[in-house]
Amino acid sequence: MLLKRHRSCEEEELLPHDVIELILETLPVEALFVSRFVSKKWKSTIDFRRFKERRLQRRRQSRGVHVLFLCVNGENTLKRDDNRVFSFGSSVARTGRIPYSGPLFCYGSCDGIICLYGIHTPSIVVNPATGWHQNFPLCSYQELYIPRFDRKHVNFPSPKLGLGKDKFTGTYKPVWFYNSSVFGLDNATTCELFDFTTNAWRFVVPASPYQINAYHKPVYLDGSLYWFTDCEEPKVLSLDFHTETFQVICKAPFAHPCDPRQLTMCILDNRLCVSEKKWPTQVIWSFHSSGKTWNQMCCIDLTQTFSWFGVPEFALSPIAIMDKGKLLLQGRDTSHALVIHDLHTKSYDFLFKPTRPVGSVQYVES
Repeated sequence: MLLKRHRSCEEEELLPHDVIELILETLPVEALFVSRFVSKKWKSTIDFRRFKERRLQRRRQSRGVHVLFLCVNGENTLKRDDNRVFSFGSSVARTGRIPYSGPLFCYGSCDGIICLYGIHTPSIVVNPATGWHQNFPLCSYQELYIPRFDRKHVNFPSPKLGLGKDKFTGTYKPVWFYNSSVFGLDNATTCELFDFTTNAWRFVVPASPYQINAYHKPVYLDGSLYWFTDCEEPKVLSLDFHTETFQVICKAPFAHPCDPRQLTMCILDNRLCVSEKKWPTQVIWSFHSSGKTWNQMCCIDLTQTFSWFGVPEFALSPIAIMDKGKLLLQGRDTSHALVIHDLHTKSYDFLFKPTRPVGSVQYVES
């Protein structure tokens, strides 16, 4: 009798399992995490890669952008004002904390997974929604860079860690891509990619013949990571995570030569975008992959924003297009205020000025 009363959840399902899957796809991530413990069948369903992809696509279509601003000052304890939420129709911006690894972070997110790193410390990938995190070790680049950094023999910009995903296998891949000549190496560039299946770094061969502009963070979109090249006429270079090959996708749309401090690359409205600041304006272009063309998205009047930012030394950082065509911007200094620029009316709204430095990260809940 006891066994009959405590039949397994699989036997007691009153709905077809495909209907249960559709219901599970609509749950917030916290509820989905708890649902994994209902039964082995539910856990298998929720952990299945295709289920995760369908759920992520459904949530992207059903609501606006979610943006997370992270404190990166090394304190792990939550303070009362660390969990603030700002709503813009269907879009949400909030603040929060994650396990500390280093003071630097990769641009944006990959299915809600973000990455923090430092020069001297192991890096960490984190899902802020669930609290899951995993460290990974130093790479060869860091081992080459650390002695020079400690002896203050560094007179070149440090490249930035990138994070992306192989769309076909679902494997997440952190990448260090750097110019080899600064370390006296023969090849033009070196690319190191971390493999979570072996828990080790490996080299991507051949690396790109084009040196990169190390001032900028690489950005991830739809299975590829993107950089500016360090050429007289800057180009946009991509690394395909499935084939692990490099290619130049196009020339950059701005005039030449360019001050790298006045340029930025970002993802807005699921498109690759680049921007150039030429006082008193900053122009943002959007790339259309089908025709390999750049279209101007907007022109920002910096004289309307400098009262909040101060006259910007660097190009402002576009973070995301929020609900109803509102562009969220932040200064390069993480203590700068956040501003909403309405793409239709060209008006500006002050969002908030952080009480302590935060790093801005576009974050899509996984």
